[in-house]
Amino acid sequence: MQFERPLVPLLIAAALTVVSVVLALRLTIQTGFESLLPSSRPSVQELNRVAARTAGVSTLFIVLEGGPNTPTTALRQAGDALVPALAAVGAPWVGSVEDGVHEARAFLSPRAGLYAETKDLEGLRDDIEARYAYEVNKATGTLLDESEEPPALDAESIKKRFKLGTEATPDRFPDGYYQSKDGKTLVVAVRSKVIGSDFARGSEALRRIREAVARVNPASFHPEIRYGFGGDLQTGISEFAAINADLTEVGLFGAALLAGVVFLYYLRIRTLFAMLITIGIGVAWTFGATELLIGHLNMATGFLFTIVAGNGINFSIIYMARYLEARRDKVPLAEALDLARRETFRPTLTAAAAAGAAYGSLGVTEFRGFRDFGVIGGIGMLLCWIATYLALPSILTWMERLLPLDREAKGVWGRIQRATQGGLAFGRPFAALAERAPRLLTVLGVAVALAGGAFVVFYVKSDPMEYDLRNLRTDASARAEEIRLSTLAEQITGYVGTDGMAILVDRPEQVEPLREALYAKRDAAPPGEKPFEKVHALQDFVPAAQAEKIPILEEIKQKVLKAHRRGVLPDADWKTIEEVLPPDDLKPFGIQDLPAGLARAFTETDGTRGRIVYISPTEGQTVDDAHYLFRWANAYRRTVLPDGSVILGSGRAVIYADMWAAVIDDIPPAVLLSLLGTVLAVLVAFRRGLPSVYVLAALLVGIGWMALALVVMKVKLNFLNFIALPLTFGIGVDYAVNIVQRYTREGTGGAMAAVRETGGAVVLCSLTTALGYMALVRSNNFAVRSMGVAAVIGEVTCLFAAVIVLPAALVWMDRKRA
Repeated sequence: MQFERPLVPLLIAAALTVVSVVLALRLTIQTGFESLLPSSRPSVQELNRVAARTAGVSTLFIVLEGGPNTPTTALRQAGDALVPALAAVGAPWVGSVEDGVHEARAFLSPRAGLYAETKDLEGLRDDIEARYAYEVNKATGTLLDESEEPPALDAESIKKRFKLGTEATPDRFPDGYYQSKDGKTLVVAVRSKVIGSDFARGSEALRRIREAVARVNPASFHPEIRYGFGGDLQTGISEFAAINADLTEVGLFGAALLAGVVFLYYLRIRTLFAMLITIGIGVAWTFGATELLIGHLNMATGFLFTIVAGNGINFSIIYMARYLEARRDKVPLAEALDLARRETFRPTLTAAAAAGAAYGSLGVTEFRGFRDFGVIGGIGMLLCWIATYLALPSILTWMERLLPLDREAKGVWGRIQRATQGGLAFGRPFAALAERAPRLLTVLGVAVALAGGAFVVFYVKSDPMEYDLRNLRTDASARAEEIRLSTLAEQITGYVGTDGMAILVDRPEQVEPLREALYAKRDAAPPGEKPFEKVHALQDFVPAAQAEKIPILEEIKQKVLKAHRRGVLPDADWKTIEEVLPPDDLKPFGIQDLPAGLARAFTETDGTRGRIVYISPTEGQTVDDAHYLFRWANAYRRTVLPDGSVILGSGRAVIYADMWAAVIDDIPPAVLLSLLGTVLAVLVAFRRGLPSVYVLAALLVGIGWMALALVVMKVKLNFLNFIALPLTFGIGVDYAVNIVQRYTREGTGGAMAAVRETGGAVVLCSLTTALGYMALVRSNNFAVRSMGVAAVIGEVTCLFAAVIVLPAALVWMDRKRA
């Protein structure tokens, strides 16, 4: 039908492609690690529950930095001017703005004494009374010689005796401002109801806030003042934009590599055009189907565009190679199309089935990063194969009608066409090598493969997992300034929850039993293996025994006032002392009475307070060390309280620990299923017999070489490059299948013909697949890069096994038979 009515298949393909493109444009990218785990995991469910109660509030820091001559007052004036200007932006873009703990300071300072122990307050009361009597007696000359001088009465001594124990003490923040100790940096903190993962609304919030800051113009308060932005709102938008840019750059780079190598092989624009159109159709169908079946992409599947294109174009390459070979032999168009279909249908379908089995082996795993990857890749192989045999013959037919392939051009262009009509002979160097020393190459290839199998045992025993999480994240060098400002702002403001993990209890009454249970786990840990540092709750800001402390504080106040009137207290200290004296109407307070600025990190989206608990990491430990992260996660992922209730914890630590557990559980069955699926596809294609043995033996040699390369290069395995292991079976077998298929058609002695003719296309297939993976090496994400490296290693080793060791072994056997 493609020859007689080529328009019909093209119209069908075009209609499906248009619909697929519309669907594919609706795909979103989920950037969190939790998107790689199944939603049924308790850690994911708990994370979603906590996020629903605590998310919706993100932080943006405007960091004002002065120069060596910038006075502290200028930074404060700029910060004070920014607060009302940013507040005027309004919800949901700006929920609250503050340049210090002024609200908390005003509340906590006069109540500072309530945080001291009762016995310390009684001691302070008695010391004030003793000092007052001492000073009066000294002034009136009635002081006895043996009288011992009581403790001094000044601002410093009173503050120390009060033991101000809150996170927001007046001492931490100079005059209540978020300002560095040297006075050269001041932070304005904005809370927004827009979260960083919402790219559209987050970008709009940033735009409005930036405009407000520009209108205030902090430099107008002093020419040395400059400003920048940090915080999770800025980070979320920047990372999302970086991932989108990364996907685009990697995709374009991969497409350029594919187009370049295909053109280099065929040296014909028309051939390149036909094949790019065909693979474009297949990729469009793949991601249109992805939107229908999955609805989103994640860190693992976002880069499948280049991988599917690099794998899927192989079917077109094999078909095109046989078609052009027939046309060079003067076979008519219709017959050449039919011949190419008949002779490539089985090997390409076998390759598609084997690759689909490799991808499909990932589709049955629990780890969603693998499962989605497997589903998309498996469907992609099938759809690219269908696109090849539906659209490519029709495209070639139209091209022949518009510009016949056998029409010779005149002059220089004609000579170039005749010289390059067969493209570059990618397979001939390998054929010459295999023909020269078949026995040596066969023995050497098998020996290296066996060595790889032996060494991989020691490799596995050495635990080759990647535990440095910095090697799994996006390269942050392009955002170094933003990260510096975020870190600086977090250090100055001391915002809770930056590195802490959150737990959401059911009732506030569960906080204290939970705290006791968690501290019991921490204290029971062996020396040097403490899983976390401290548990933070809003209840920390509500002192105990307030009713019994208030009368003592009232006595202290009266005695301090009397001492001040008498001149016992230094006048320079009076302002500081006056700030911490209790008000006349001092009364007990609870978590509901705390100011919003103080309680914000512990307040849920509906205003509920007192159910959020944060667990901060152990001092000196890095959260980038997976070993520590697992220990931290196990300490709080599940806690049983004395009343039998169970409190679940989640967050980055638990999510990452569950990711590794899922990967380790899923890889062995995925690898085994991929191998079984590949073997079955080969047996069905060749109906058992020696050809199946040849193909599978070549595959095992390639896998052995790959194992040895991973060991020698000391490649660390992670949740992404693990994917290369099962994929290598299904995709790597493709090359041996095509060589053996051509060898069996040629008969005894056809090994060299298979490598010279089909081998060139096989090399091209491997190059397109490898380049699809190689494009990943340009990614900004280190885990994606590692996947590209591991997959390229598998591609190269399986290709060399198919075009060097396999033909060498076939030549050796043919010569022995002769």
